[in-house]
Amino acid sequence: MELIYTPKQQAFRTEVRQWLAQHLPAEPLQSYDTREGFEQHRAWERQLFDARLSMVMWPTELGGRGCDLIEWLIFEEEYYAAGAPMRVNQNGQLLLGPTLMEFGTEAQKNRFLPAMASSEQMWAQAWSEPNAGSDMAAISSKAVRDGDDYVINGQKTWSTRAIFADWCFGLFRSDPQSSRHHGLSYLMVPLDAPGVTIRPIKALNGKEAFAEIFFDNVRVPQENCIGEEGQGWKVAMATAGFERGLLLRSPARFQKTARDLVQLYLANQASADRDPAIASRVAKVWSDAQAYALSAYYTVGRLSRGEKIGAESSINKIIWSELDLAMHQLAMEILGPQGELTQTQNSHWLEGFLFAQAGPIYAGANEIQRNIIAERMLGLPKS
Repeated sequence: MELIYTPKQQAFRTEVRQWLAQHLPAEPLQSYDTREGFEQHRAWERQLFDARLSMVMWPTELGGRGCDLIEWLIFEEEYYAAGAPMRVNQNGQLLLGPTLMEFGTEAQKNRFLPAMASSEQMWAQAWSEPNAGSDMAAISSKAVRDGDDYVINGQKTWSTRAIFADWCFGLFRSDPQSSRHHGLSYLMVPLDAPGVTIRPIKALNGKEAFAEIFFDNVRVPQENCIGEEGQGWKVAMATAGFERGLLLRSPARFQKTARDLVQLYLANQASADRDPAIASRVAKVWSDAQAYALSAYYTVGRLSRGEKIGAESSINKIIWSELDLAMHQLAMEILGPQGELTQTQNSHWLEGFLFAQAGPIYAGANEIQRNIIAERMLGLPKS
């Protein structure tokens, strides 16, 4: 692989850099785990959409710009280097969007993708249940056909920002006689439908980052089913691949955090060096972030040649989740007791540290990912 950018790619980088310099919010947006912050981020997403920078890889007729994977990496590098706001509609744009591209009907694509790109519709993921977290095949929420509708009953939990979102997507058991990964259907449900109740779950920082969703005879039309009825597991595995792969956690995000961590260490070197291991650990996570970025370019090269990454996305998920945790753990050690203070110039490290705790759990627990690697890549027997 040759890491040389074409004139077209360099021009795109310049355009993105200049637009961000001119349009970044003067003040940081509030947390999108609050109602006011959520709406601030929705407005920012609309600005990106109007500049054709919301979903740069999507086709132009569906609200995108038609960029290739290298241009997407360039966009991500410029976006995070500029310190732009975190993307709030990730569940829709980065997980459901690619799923609809692969499995959705033309009517579904035209109906949902442009509204998703502009964040007119904000999406929540509704997969986990009280007895089906990492073991998603244990899902019991039901979707029973009644004419042209499904009637949904059951409960979902740990749904990120569902309290603020407009729609959710999830797996429901449409064949009551089925078990495990058979007989599941992948449905899209409006969260203002009659029979839907949403209860917030507060995160470690006290904000309503998660929610439970209860379905009580909720009716959705059959046209809201993605893929064939009863074949939802196959569609869901594609979504999981997007979640664990490059799209949800691009390397640029971790490179930016690594650079910030180096600056944090240099600003606090006198106290940090009381532990002689800190400097070498900072150097290691910075190197790991660069290695992750190079690995991403290698993967993009393979995808561009038509190859698939499949189970290798599990390696990716372990890398980014454990790297995020290592960097924020290190930042908290450098800051010492000051790291626990809120509303300071360094309080974002505390927010990131709290969020990073969930990284090895969501998108499929890392223990599950290691099982996938052992069984599907290394050919080891099932435990």
